[in-house]
Amino acid sequence: MKFLDEAKIYIRSGDGGDGAVSFRREKFIEFGGPNGGDGGRGGDVVFECVESLNTLIDFRYRQHFKAERGGNGMGRDRTGAKGDELVVKVPVGTQILDDDKETLLADLVAPGQRVVLAHGGDGGFGNTHYKSSTNQAPRKALPGWPGEERWVWLRLKLIADVGLVGLPNAGKSTLLAATSRARPKIADYPFTTLQPHLGVAALDEERSFVLADIPGLIEGAHEGAGLGTRFLGHVERCAVLLHLVDGTEPDVAGAYRTIRGELEGYGEVLAGKRELVALSKCDALPPAEVKKKTRALAKASGAEVAAISGVAGTGLRPLLERLWAVIREEREAEKAEKGSESFFKEK
Repeated sequence: MKFLDEAKIYIRSGDGGDGAVSFRREKFIEFGGPNGGDGGRGGDVVFECVESLNTLIDFRYRQHFKAERGGNGMGRDRTGAKGDELVVKVPVGTQILDDDKETLLADLVAPGQRVVLAHGGDGGFGNTHYKSSTNQAPRKALPGWPGEERWVWLRLKLIADVGLVGLPNAGKSTLLAATSRARPKIADYPFTTLQPHLGVAALDEERSFVLADIPGLIEGAHEGAGLGTRFLGHVERCAVLLHLVDGTEPDVAGAYRTIRGELEGYGEVLAGKRELVALSKCDALPPAEVKKKTRALAKASGAEVAAISGVAGTGLRPLLERLWAVIREEREAEKAEKGSESFFKEK
């Protein structure tokens, strides 16, 4: 299945049904009076978050979504049927933006979450509504109100605990394949990864987390260079970033600074995230070279550096344990923050 993380679609809710002009006419009933019913309400356009989808590819083949119109009112005071709502199913992590591509209308992050983006039009009044002591035979009825229509952008941001970042060919896909059952494409040339991949790393039966591998970044990515710029949004929701630096790079400190510059250029959302640094492909280096480059990378990053190899499996278990510890801290902090927010709302 082709990965698609952005789509523009048109939505329109149903128009309301027209009110009816009708009079009661029955044998032996001299003054029947008006009995025209109201029109039915038009259907809403509802977006629903589902787990069974992981891409927006369906919206490449269908861009227009229209809900059902409300039924017209009828005689005998019969109200028109309400139009069926139209449910648009989207993957977990989908953001819905207005046509300007900046105004956020909804952020769907939990399965089953629903939001109404276009409300159906109200039905028009039938002539029964206008009956009064001074107007006993009204011949007035209103048409239904039109529904809402708009163009919206759908943008998918994958929900993962760990985001893998680094230069092209830094070993991100190899690490993902070594720590999970994901099988991304792995080859010895830059830009092997052309779309994000997710994998679940399991430490034991009770501890597991999701890793997101995005295409490699290059200098100027935050301004549109390379493939990574449009995929940086996928790591915005991550609890921690795992920054991989290729150990075979001549200047590992420079490679680290390049990616940090792109994260900071993208915005505070990524620049402020917690980060773990790892020197990859250590199986291709002699031990003395590994120590030398680990020290250089630690000096540039100001953090403890893990020396790992996705191919040989070196250092992966301790790295996963460190990642889990950070994820657990972030989850507990998020729960505490939500708890305090609900407490103040109740107050």
